[in-house]
Amino acid sequence: MHITSALATLALAAGVSARAVPNPIEMMKRTHTPGQVFTKCSKSGVLALAYDDGPYQYTSSLIDTLDAAGVKGTFFFTGTLYGCIYNQKAAVKKAFDNGHQVASHTWTHPHMGSMSAQAIQSEMDKVDQAMVNIFGRKPAYVRPPYLETGGQFLSTMRQLNVTVINDDIDTGDWNNQSPQQSQQKFQQAGAGGQGHIPLMHETYQSTVTTLTTWLINWAKTNNLKIVTVAECLDDADGMYKPGTFTGNGANSC
Repeated sequence: MHITSALATLALAAGVSARAVPNPIEMMKRTHTPGQVFTKCSKSGVLALAYDDGPYQYTSSLIDTLDAAGVKGTFFFTGTLYGCIYNQKAAVKKAFDNGHQVASHTWTHPHMGSMSAQAIQSEMDKVDQAMVNIFGRKPAYVRPPYLETGGQFLSTMRQLNVTVINDDIDTGDWNNQSPQQSQQKFQQAGAGGQGHIPLMHETYQSTVTTLTTWLINWAKTNNLKIVTVAECLDDADGMYKPGTFTGNGANSC
């Protein structure tokens, strides 16, 4: 019996809906297990600039800064945290079109650890549909709000075939720390070993301008290549879910 037929038979025998079960062939192609939490890159010599809470008024200019430096960033976008995502759809599509990674930060930025599996999936599904409407793909990566991974969250991400990202350096921009204070954290952590995945927010102008520019120069000085989160995990082809998806025509939240 072919392996695909055997796996399909097992799934049907378990009585699990096709929607909840990731494609087993695609899972085998991934370099890691869905639902696993990553705080650092899987290799050295890289740095993954990862920004939360957008899209926001600075998104487009941040993309310009990254593009001008010839580097790629990762954007963990929400649906409604700072206004409706469709109000910034040009910036979202620009990030995707320019080769940056567009990932999920959930629809409303809730505390996922206290939510039911159904509510968690709804948060993810709404972001997925918005991304399909804007640029035609569904993200395969998420960074949970507040970095919370308790309760039903990880098991739901495994069912949805989504990789979970945390961080190993918290820049503290959300806690009124200056770019200079954030820079000290990178200097203290150093450029050796597995690459860093920092927690940053594109909703702070000082992060978008001062800190990002410093990080680009710091990476260059230390011979680090700035890449997407997926690439830093050797999963460049897995940043989006496989398949062809159809938009539903929505342009408001």
